Amino acid sequence: MIQVRPFQEQDSTQVGILIADCFSQYNLEQMEQTEKPAYLGPFYNVRSSDPAHKQQIAILIQAPIILVAQNEKGQICAVLRATHDRILTLCVHDFYFFQNIGRQLLEEYELRMHKKGVDNVKVAAPLYSIAFYLRMGYKRSTGIRNTLTFPNGSLPCQPMKKRIAAAQPNLPFQEGV
Repeated sequence: MIQVRPFQEQDSTQVGILIADCFSQYNLEQMEQTEKPAYLGPFYNVRSSDPAHKQQIAILIQAPIILVAQNEKGQICAVLRATHDRILTLCVHDFYFFQNIGRQLLEEYELRMHKKGVDNVKVAAPLYSIAFYLRMGYKRSTGIRNTLTFPNGSLPCQPMKKRIAAAQPNLPFQEGV
């Protein structure tokens, strides 16, 4: 059973590793290993036991809104970082793909923002995730752009947005209704 809940400070290491692994696997897969540190920045050291590295990651993952999905063993399997109107990060561990965990996190975030009166949500979607956001009702707002990574890099992304003011939360399926 997957539980969606707000981020807690003790989640920092697991969330940092998940973000680094997803970013590396899906955004940097074509890149030479020697180039990856420049694109990962401090996340390159996410598995370090050095307290300074751990502190740096804890600071970097902070965002106004962070939701995590946790499995029954307490392991973080997905994370959504956002502001009130912009998704910053949505990462799902590949073992949990196609189990609607990304959908759960996104719908929970959208519902919270809808209740706060937010009309539109934006995302700079990595190219591999465009199909997911389209299925979730997001529309392309411009052509492909480059988004900056850590000091030395930029990666292509698709700016997208969704109007959530009139959105209704997905209701649970009821057989016979």
